[in-house]
Amino acid sequence: MDSASIARRSLLGGAGLLLTGADHARAAAAKPRVAIQTGKGLIVVELEDKRAPISSANFLRYVDAKRYDGGTIYRASRDVGAPTQGTIEGGPSDYARRFPPIPHESTTMTGLRHKAGTLSLARNAPGTATGDFFICASAEPFLDAHPGAPGDNLGFAAFGQVVQGMQVVRAILALPTHGKALTPMMKGQMLSPPVPIIGMTRAG
Repeated sequence: MDSASIARRSLLGGAGLLLTGADHARAAAAKPRVAIQTGKGLIVVELEDKRAPISSANFLRYVDAKRYDGGTIYRASRDVGAPTQGTIEGGPSDYARRFPPIPHESTTMTGLRHKAGTLSLARNAPGTATGDFFICASAEPFLDAHPGAPGDNLGFAAFGQVVQGMQVVRAILALPTHGKALTPMMKGQMLSPPVPIIGMTRAG
């Protein structure tokens, strides 16, 4: 084999190593995705596991344990005067065991915001979030943390984004909401009937 052939093979081999290294870097940087199969269609979300690691790990724990399978999307909270804007909320079934609550990752900690397609954790007081989640059908900046505002100003823990199926989110938001309210503030927001969560699986 002449020296020119050896040089060409060396260059090709080096290029192959570079491509392999790039592939490994892309794989390492890939964000986890979850496919949410609902009775109204498929929603795929991508998790911000580097920026919101606690909330992302909590969600994946429920997914991997199949705790969301058989659950429901039970609430559609439409913005006043803007029926195509708002959030949909879901969670495990009433019979599914919940994992312990997790610490609150506010938007001031993560830098994430509640925009159209944002996936976030539902909660009562900060530090009470378990398996219930919501998805924004539109930008909802009032759900972000607002330090300095009166009362509970820590907002909600955004931790992911819809990458497929926003039409499903909007279709669920538009469904009838005549169900029995769990609290007075939920009156007119409970889906009737709720939308079943057929299953959730990791999609990448």
